[in-house]
Amino acid sequence: MSVIDALILGIVQGLTEFLPVSSSGHIELGAHLLSVNSSDNLLFSIIVHGATALSTLVIFRKDVALLAQDLFKFEWNESTRFIAKIALSMIPVAFVGILLEDRIEALFTGKVLLVAGMLCITGVLLLLTYFIGQKEKEISFGRSFLIGLSQAAAIFPGISRSGATIATALLLGVKKTEAARFSFLMVLPPILGASLLKAIDYFKTPEMNTDIPAMSLIIGFISAFIAGVVACQWMISIVKRGKLIYFAIYCFAVSALVFTITLL
Repeated sequence: MSVIDALILGIVQGLTEFLPVSSSGHIELGAHLLSVNSSDNLLFSIIVHGATALSTLVIFRKDVALLAQDLFKFEWNESTRFIAKIALSMIPVAFVGILLEDRIEALFTGKVLLVAGMLCITGVLLLLTYFIGQKEKEISFGRSFLIGLSQAAAIFPGISRSGATIATALLLGVKKTEAARFSFLMVLPPILGASLLKAIDYFKTPEMNTDIPAMSLIIGFISAFIAGVVACQWMISIVKRGKLIYFAIYCFAVSALVFTITLL
């Protein structure tokens, strides 16, 4: 993997992890276009996912610090209830990730048409939010589990994690600012967990340990982190202004372009 490849894919990962257009789908499409092999992609995925997790921590550092502080008070307060809701939302993605992730990744690897089809589904979810009115419901335990189900569906490359979770929250009537906050904080544990599992897989299979230049990994990490910080802040603003329909149009356009290029 060249430095230019790392820069491009890092930016793609950082932007699409938070923007509702599917990071896994765009990384799959980007790797296909740049002809990056799967072994490079595994190690690179660990690096850039760690970078985007770090960017989330930077943006929500005050929230994370408050949650950690209140957690160690060992009281049933607003913060511990929020953490419990996050934990509940993780059950579906943990179940799907442990049992089905390898099969799903094998199904989609190199299959850009399947990724394009999943992008259409993301577009439909985002489009539906355009037709709902402003609501001010809180995230209950029941709603947090339903949002977790949508996060589990995002294991399919092409279905956006942020798009699916934020759209589900909005369709359930959750107020916009809370939908964005919950979506980005609930993603931290799965991202860190998935990165850890991929790291274990990588070191378990030494035959896959290709010599990726250290500079490519550094550039990938930095570009993913910076792009992630920008995209996270931008996405919060977009959700507040109710402009998700533009990303629905983008998903449909990319999907149509991939179908056209591939079939022709």
